[in-house]
Amino acid sequence: MTLMTITLNPALDLTTRLEALALGEVNLVSEGNLRAAGKGINVAMVLKDLGREVGLSGWLGADNQQSFVSLFAERGLADHFVRVAGSTRINVKISEQSGRVTDLNLPGLHISDEAVEALEAAIDELTPHADWFVLAGSLPKGVEPAYCARLITLLKAKGKKVIFDCSGAALKAGLRAAPTLVKPNLEELEQWAERPIKTLKDQAECARALQADGIEHVVVSNGAEGLIWFGPDGIWQAVPPRMQVVSTVGAGDSLVAGLAHGLSLGWAPEQTLRLATAVSALAVSQVAVGFSDIRVLTPLLEQVRVQRLDTAQFDSMEPSGDAQ
Repeated sequence: MTLMTITLNPALDLTTRLEALALGEVNLVSEGNLRAAGKGINVAMVLKDLGREVGLSGWLGADNQQSFVSLFAERGLADHFVRVAGSTRINVKISEQSGRVTDLNLPGLHISDEAVEALEAAIDELTPHADWFVLAGSLPKGVEPAYCARLITLLKAKGKKVIFDCSGAALKAGLRAAPTLVKPNLEELEQWAERPIKTLKDQAECARALQADGIEHVVVSNGAEGLIWFGPDGIWQAVPPRMQVVSTVGAGDSLVAGLAHGLSLGWAPEQTLRLATAVSALAVSQVAVGFSDIRVLTPLLEQVRVQRLDTAQFDSMEPSGDAQ
């Protein structure tokens, strides 16, 4: 079964690592990597490492596409991106030893009405070949937040399942179209709810509200404290093993890939959540996205703790940690 990811605003990511960022001074970087990226592209790479066939679409600048073309060919990812005039944006990610990440995002493409029509035509051609779509990432210039809802609605009308991972105004807009699954972290959930989210009871109230609007699965990331999955048949919590944090870049995308993998194969929630948590835990221990040998997940899978929750537990548990 093929899965499809849609990345509306990809980027060339320059990821650097140093001990601590000193503002206004020359900083010596201990490790650096320039690669083609974007949330949906990251998801696709992890899915491929999990053994899945994956296609990608979205908008890609024609002027600096070579890094993307090379990556897709190297990783065996089916390239269905729509090329548009101009250059794909460049993002600089500065990862410190503490795990803090500073992003410097440069301007990118401006999307025309013609490019929008071309993308929708491309997605329409892809729908017979995949039942699950992942729509992830930010929006380029010229694209309003409501466009997320439009894409979700178009895919649902064709009977497709949609995993949605955006933030801010795009998240709010897309949620109105009731995707199959959403994965907000605590900060994103607070932005949507427009109030602080301090306890698991708060999370449950938000999840029930989203489910009442037609969203089947709500997965809330509590960073190092793990995940809470509010599903149609129950609520589960997964706690990852403690990891030496190298970079949190790609951790959330790895989590989405694990969820998409398990759900699309019809796995039980416990099995899906265990895999997604292990893949995300591995991601924070490295700068690169994905893995070359799936066997590296084995010890992490054994260390992930998964339990089913009931609502009585929510009042006494308070999540903490950095969101993924």
